[in-house]
Amino acid sequence: MATFSLCMIVKNEEKVLGRCLDSLADIMDEIIIVDTGSDDRTREIAGRYTDKIYDFEWIGDFSAARNFASSKASGEYIYTADADEYLDEENRQKLRQLKEILLPEIELVQMYYCSRLDEYNTTGNFEKELRPKLYRRLRQFTWIDPIHETLRLDPVVFDSEIEIIHEPQGNHASRDLKALAGLRKRNIALSHKLHHMYAMELFIAGDDEAFLEAEQSFLESAEQEGRSEDDILEAVCVLAHIFRMKGDLRGFMTYVLRGTAMGGCSELCCEIAGYYEAEGEISEAAMWYYNAAYETHSILNIAYENTIPKAALERLGIPEPKKS
Repeated sequence: MATFSLCMIVKNEEKVLGRCLDSLADIMDEIIIVDTGSDDRTREIAGRYTDKIYDFEWIGDFSAARNFASSKASGEYIYTADADEYLDEENRQKLRQLKEILLPEIELVQMYYCSRLDEYNTTGNFEKELRPKLYRRLRQFTWIDPIHETLRLDPVVFDSEIEIIHEPQGNHASRDLKALAGLRKRNIALSHKLHHMYAMELFIAGDDEAFLEAEQSFLESAEQEGRSEDDILEAVCVLAHIFRMKGDLRGFMTYVLRGTAMGGCSELCCEIAGYYEAEGEISEAAMWYYNAAYETHSILNIAYENTIPKAALERLGIPEPKKS
């Protein structure tokens, strides 16, 4: 049977840590808790489950903290968990069964991460999404292909049916957005993934201050060589919102026209509609809200292709089109 090391990074999680560990402790062979600066009862609660509790000075880098936690593990596989998630009894049994039958060649196991869209959702437009949660601590490389042989570099991935329940106690948007804004100050370029996550989180949970803090990052990425069209359209959406918010018509028109020429999206349609509505040009606003709801798709927040424009059309007295 495979051995599992649970690795967690925590800070001020006294309200949820026990729930998480109760659902996992008896399945794990060891539990590693890395504390990044708690000043509540988090360490006391963790101490009920393990004596492997380590301090890690927070440097604004989740990867560094997770790598530190992983370095303390000794199991064959590392299971990563956040304190605000847990397994119900059905999925506990699925994880226990997986542990018993896990084939040694499997290097990465994905599980369904289940969130509620109506509560504290900041970085996704999903209720259920596969995420990597369990991975082999030491990877074994093997040769493949009968001729022109080469090392297999891609991991062997297994998509399990295990569902992890994610129930946060509050909104982490402010923390995450500040961390993302801080990357530029540290001269860390936004990867494709972080670029998408940053833009998504702004449109899902960002306030005016967060958008303004993001301005320079997205001005740079909009003109950066090597950026994909997806990255550029995301940057255009963020910048259009910022310039409309600032009342800079020239900047606003520069980016909405650029985005429209790239094919557009629901977010841009809503920005244009919002501008016309503020100017009192209701028919123009209605046309763009209609385009957002029925002619385009969102790229950052699905609310921009359904609830936001449809509520605006209702507010403006525009009936929903009849289904053919």
